[in-house]
Amino acid sequence: MTTRERTWDIESIGDRMPPGWEFQQDAIIRFYETDGWPTTLMAVNAIGFLCEAADHHPDLTLSWGKLSVRLNTHTAGGVTDTVLGACAIFCRI
Repeated sequence: MTTRERTWDIESIGDRMPPGWEFQQDAIIRFYETDGWPTTLMAVNAIGFLCEAADHHPDLTLSWGKLSVRLNTHTAGGVTDTVLGACAIFCRI
């Protein structure tokens, strides 16, 4: 029997919440603004590369000059320490 990872909610996440991220339902999300389409695509590729290396895959939404990154652990149904570790990677971008 597998054990599910602990999930954090808005009340319990406390100081673990990375700066610039928002808690929404069962995930954390961050919004980025860029100077246009090429920069947005470069950001998506950088995030995609880092996520693939970490074996954690966010939901990305993009449009001209805008990108949102939504993270949760699907198998746990919420925000886990794995998600928070992935955020630490994004904070470097």
